[in-house]
Amino acid sequence: DFSDSLHCRSCPSQRARKATDPIRRSSSPVAAMRMLIALAAFTYGGSCMRLRTANLTVETLSAEPYSQAHLFEGASADEAASLTAQLNEIDGRLPGGGLKGYLQRARSLLKDAKEGENPFAGLTPVIPEGQRLFGDSGPGTEVYAEFERIGMEQLSKCAFCLVAGGLGERLGYPGIKIDIVAEVTTGVTFFELYAKFILAFQAYARKTTGNGSLMLPLAIMTSGDTHSETVGMLEANDFFGLHRSQVTLMKQELVPALSDTNARIASKDGKVALKPHGHGDVHALLHQYGLPKKWAEEGKEWLLLFQDTNPLPFRSLCAILGVSAKKDFVMNSVVVPRLPEEKIGGICTLKGADQEHPKTINVEYNQLEPLLKETPTGGDVADETGFSPFPGNINVLVFKLSGMARCLADTSGIVPEFVNPKWADDAKTKFKSPTRLECMMQDFPRLCAAGDKVGFSQLDRNMSFTCVKNNLTDAAKKNPPDCALSAEADIYASNARLLELAGQDVEIEPARDVEFLGIKAKIGARIILQPSFGISLEEMKKRVKGKVRISSRSVLVLDGDVRIDGLELDGALEVKGSGVLENKVVRNGGSALEAIPADELAAVPPSLQIRGYRAVEGNIETIELTAEG
Repeated sequence: DFSDSLHCRSCPSQRARKATDPIRRSSSPVAAMRMLIALAAFTYGGSCMRLRTANLTVETLSAEPYSQAHLFEGASADEAASLTAQLNEIDGRLPGGGLKGYLQRARSLLKDAKEGENPFAGLTPVIPEGQRLFGDSGPGTEVYAEFERIGMEQLSKCAFCLVAGGLGERLGYPGIKIDIVAEVTTGVTFFELYAKFILAFQAYARKTTGNGSLMLPLAIMTSGDTHSETVGMLEANDFFGLHRSQVTLMKQELVPALSDTNARIASKDGKVALKPHGHGDVHALLHQYGLPKKWAEEGKEWLLLFQDTNPLPFRSLCAILGVSAKKDFVMNSVVVPRLPEEKIGGICTLKGADQEHPKTINVEYNQLEPLLKETPTGGDVADETGFSPFPGNINVLVFKLSGMARCLADTSGIVPEFVNPKWADDAKTKFKSPTRLECMMQDFPRLCAAGDKVGFSQLDRNMSFTCVKNNLTDAAKKNPPDCALSAEADIYASNARLLELAGQDVEIEPARDVEFLGIKAKIGARIILQPSFGISLEEMKKRVKGKVRISSRSVLVLDGDVRIDGLELDGALEVKGSGVLENKVVRNGGSALEAIPADELAAVPPSLQIRGYRAVEGNIETIELTAEG
């Protein structure tokens, strides 16, 4: 059903179209396809991606500059028509000149790959400009507080974009990653948590601006694998409190696979072979949907681009926005301290021989060390902090929307691509398997003009980075495990640190070692600070007073305009509503984590299967505060 790739089937406009849809009435699949590619894509946010009307024929595709005659050799008339229809549809969707542009770029990049062209040849890495938000300028310091205050003023001008093209199959989870439970204490999923943060920022922005209808827009990049499940998740949960009009879904399409250095398109069983193009497509989609320009015209100034299973940067967003605003960064990479030779990309400023027009950009770790060997340091070595001066990239990015819109307009949204063929012979004439062009979101600075400022905000990992990317077998071999258990432990640790910093006299017992299904982590008090409790550390400071003591076995959930003035907790407590909780002492049985017996594991929900543990219902005291009380 081709139309489902363009329209959310639950949308009223889609339901109304079904009876009279010319595609559904067309008796010719080729005619239907040609009509389809002229249609615009529906999104909840009301923005449309306009598709080019294509009319490529077998003759056109066989001749230069396409040169795809091999696809039609020995094909029947119906097979040729089907291949032509597929290529027309692809042509209509590919940015940057459609299919012709894609093939021309591919031939150039494949030529460079064959000749061993080094994209960084002649460039010298130097330490980039940025702001450290850890150590003596991290949370709890006046430097950090000032950046938060600046950023809090920018929240009303913020938009969001989630890269959500990933399935959980590799984790042993049979669904989309954003629907995985982030922590078992409240059972919130990753997407639900993101929605809570956006709604909390929105509530703060409405209060400070006096605009009760202000909305902070969210774009979600899906893929063919995740689109329908994402739509279903949103519909089933009434968009988690977000208004439908503030959400835009952007479906990422696949690109043709290439069988040789002449960029001949691969096919199998009469179908064009397709592969993912990479997460850099988020820029092309944002441009195709006209969102950066639209949002900028509506008064938005900033865009946070974030990942599917990493909620921690939201805790530091105000400080990060403050850095972007104060330093006027067109792109601000959120980064972490990086150990020398650690296997994550490093942010560098690359200068040419003329020292003009330097670029601050991510360089992958396998390319960074060879570059640094040519510098006076002789390699990737630590500075006085014990870390590499080239911080680690985590693909959380903040853009200035006006600059982003301008850069994307100049390139039709195309981020510089690369190709990584696996050669089958020493002469580099054949591939082991078809390859394709790829692009990465962090390569955006390569689009920037000479005057555009690009930098970073560097935070401790417990304030900025976690992820769920490994299955249980792989996680047991890695440090950090980067699995459901480690991500949940990181959430609790981040919240505990914030609570300690928010008050003048807060003590939380240290976390203890836990192990489930062979995965080890440190989990102590399971503290949940809902986004409604505080959108920044500065706001939380106003809500935590008095002496606070929390044991390592405790559970504490703070939800709403809650203020704590003295608390002794050894058990489980949930406080919600609006008001002050004074000098409260709670001692109860609490709610521990328990291992799920092996014979029960297959019957529990998938989010628990990839953990091997659950929260015991236990004894939890719930207090709902009222302003009057």
